[in-house]
Amino acid sequence: MVTRDLYDQDFLEWTVRNAGLLRAGRFGEADIEHIAEEIEDMGKSQRRALGSRLEVLLEHLLKWQFQPGGRSSSWESTIRIQRTKIAKLLREMPSLSHGVAEEFADAYHTAVLAAVGETGLPRSAFPAACPFSSDQVLDEEFFPG
Repeated sequence: MVTRDLYDQDFLEWTVRNAGLLRAGRFGEADIEHIAEEIEDMGKSQRRALGSRLEVLLEHLLKWQFQPGGRSSSWESTIRIQRTKIAKLLREMPSLSHGVAEEFADAYHTAVLAAVGETGLPRSAFPAACPFSSDQVLDEEFFPG
């Protein structure tokens, strides 16, 4: 079976076979088009991971600020863990730091939706734009209010 055909029929076998071809220097036989696509998708996956972690972090910062009676060690732990995981992503992939600004607005919007669901507060209780700077959000010592 041609390596390219495996991409849609047996992805695992496709990965194994292409890895072997690349290691052997047999580039002409490798499915270069799909390999390039998969590499791009890996980068997008890391961006999505950053965005997802920002969403969770922002949600908990919003809950911390706008529902002070609900503050708990669990919320604090989630905030600290998300910051640690984001810092690790940025250390391992420095070019992702540009993604923080780009993901911030979308992450905030999703975080507000989650905070509304979690707190029972109306959407109008939360600012239209994020009340925290990206530096504050990533600062290990910052807790609003």
